[in-house]
Amino acid sequence: MKYYLAPLEGITTYVYRRAYHSCFRPMDKYFTPFLVPHTKKDFNSREKNEILPEHNEGMYLVPQILTNCAEDFLRTAGKLKDYGYREVNLNLGCPSKTVVSKYRGSGFLAKPEELDRFLDQVFKKTDIKVSIKTRIGKFHAQEFEELLRIYNQYPLEELIIHPRVQQDFYKNTPNLEMYNYAVKNSHHSLCYNGDIFTVKDAGRIREQFPQTNVLMLGRGVIYNPCLTEELEGTRKSGEVDRQRLRIFHDRLLNDYREVNSGDKNVLFKMKEIWCYMGYLFPTAEKSLKKIKKAEKLDRYIEAVNEIL
Repeated sequence: MKYYLAPLEGITTYVYRRAYHSCFRPMDKYFTPFLVPHTKKDFNSREKNEILPEHNEGMYLVPQILTNCAEDFLRTAGKLKDYGYREVNLNLGCPSKTVVSKYRGSGFLAKPEELDRFLDQVFKKTDIKVSIKTRIGKFHAQEFEELLRIYNQYPLEELIIHPRVQQDFYKNTPNLEMYNYAVKNSHHSLCYNGDIFTVKDAGRIREQFPQTNVLMLGRGVIYNPCLTEELEGTRKSGEVDRQRLRIFHDRLLNDYREVNSGDKNVLFKMKEIWCYMGYLFPTAEKSLKKIKKAEKLDRYIEAVNEIL
């Protein structure tokens, strides 16, 4: 089984990826949070930091592009090729209202004819591998039958499916009936993405879809960075490795201090991680509250020490 790290805006930055990669079972692929094309000759400093090879050493990194304009996609893919990348990913999954209102991300799924034309233009001109991360529709799961028909016309490197519609956001449960439709009808290699938080969750997907040998992990691995090891059976499920979490945490904290100016920005990033990772420590409610309320770095570190 292969495992991918999902792109989570503001969380799975190069700082997070490097710390994770050095402390836990490396992912088979990592994906950048989406890059929005612009007309500048090169990437801005934030974007460049995400894709610089020296910031992603030892990783198979796939930059993700968010757009509904074929020319913009091709121009951005060309820039990424100059940095040594041979694969890019098209974001057709982001459910954010600000993204969807511009018919980008999962909003683009509401315009299948335009999406078809977009892909036709891209694959006529690109010389780089293109994978797609998609939801199954904008409003209704039945939209996916037409979307899959479109995807099947093009030589995708891979199709990553999050079986929810845009309006689900992250509520309700993934529509495994439509994922099963993809398994039976897709011409492409598939990767499953959605609500894998535990060994039991992954086991359910493996049992129901033995043909699927790639899982993309998002919130589940931010909650529990040891999740891939638990899925592979090299670590007992439910055990918290405080020693490795401490090493991971300290690397993350130190790296954020290097790239962010001021304790306030560093605390914002670390508190965001603890919004997920705190679930590993259900009996540490008081210390987790201290983390949430900390306005100074020394108070934050004091609370982390109580937990780890």
